[in-house]
Amino acid sequence: MTRVTVVGDVMLDVVARASGPTQPTSDTPAAVHVGRGGSAANAAMRLAAAGCAVTFVGAVGRDDVGRLVRLAFERAGVETLLLEVDEPTGVVVALVDEVGQRAMYTSRGANRRLSLDHVGRALDRSADHVHVSGYTVLDDETRSVGQGALDLARARVDSVSIDACSVGPLSRIGPGVFLAATASATTLFANEEEAVVLGGGSLNDALCELGERYREVVVTLGALGAVVRSDGTSERAPSIAREIVDTTGAGDAVTGAYLAARLRGESAREALDAAMAAAGRVVGGLGADGQSRR
Repeated sequence: MTRVTVVGDVMLDVVARASGPTQPTSDTPAAVHVGRGGSAANAAMRLAAAGCAVTFVGAVGRDDVGRLVRLAFERAGVETLLLEVDEPTGVVVALVDEVGQRAMYTSRGANRRLSLDHVGRALDRSADHVHVSGYTVLDDETRSVGQGALDLARARVDSVSIDACSVGPLSRIGPGVFLAATASATTLFANEEEAVVLGGGSLNDALCELGERYREVVVTLGALGAVVRSDGTSERAPSIAREIVDTTGAGDAVTGAYLAARLRGESAREALDAAMAAAGRVVGGLGADGQSRR
C-alpha cells in the first residue's frame, strides 16, 4: 500500500449558502454545513479514500473542535500526529454565492503553532510521498516550518508536493518568496489565478515557467476542467461537474485524487481524469466532502 504523509492545516469548516438575498439586519434562510476542513486535511481524506495509507501531521487546540477533527480522521482511517497547543483549533467560515463561489473568513488558530520539530519527528517515518499545504508557506509565522518540511521530505523521498492554496495571501507575499520556499517540491498544485501570479503572463506562459521549476504542475480551471504540465508537454481534462453548489474543497479533491493515481503508476492524463471525477463529486454539495445537499 502506498504511504503518504500530509503536513499542514486542519480547520473547522462552517459553510453557508443563502437561499435568497441577504437581509443585513435580520435572518436570511440558508443551507449550512459544519464539519472538518482545512486544505491539507481535505487532501489527506481524499488520499485515504483512494486507498493510500495516510498520516496527517498538524496542530489542534485542546478543545472540542480538536476532538471533533480527531474523530473525523479516525473514522476515515487516517493516522494522525497532532500537536496539541494552548490555542483554539482553526476555524474558517465560508459564504457561498448563487454560482458556488465562496468568500472565506479564516482564523488559523492552532495551525500557526505547528513546529518543525514536530514535523521532523513525523518525517522520520518512511513514506512514498509527502504533501505539504501551501498555507504553511503563505503564513509568515509558519513559512520556515513549511519550507523546512519540504526540504526534509525531499532529503528522504523523491516525490514531494505543494499547493498554492489561496491567491490573496500568495499575492501579498509575492511569487519570489513562495517559489524560493517551495524549491524542494517536485509537484505544484494551483488554480489558474494562482498559477498566473506565480508564473506571470498568460496561463500558457505560467505553465512553461513553472514547468521549469517543478517536475509536474497541475492547474485547475474551474468550469473548464484542469491542465497538467509534465515532461515539457501539457494535457487537459474537462470538468465533469453536473451542478456546482459549493467549490469548497474542490481543489483539495483534485490534489488527493491526482496524487493517488500517480502514485499507483497511472499516467498524468489518467490522474487528471480521476481528479476531475473527484472534484465533480465535491462541488455537488456543501462542504469539503460535498456530502451536505441543499
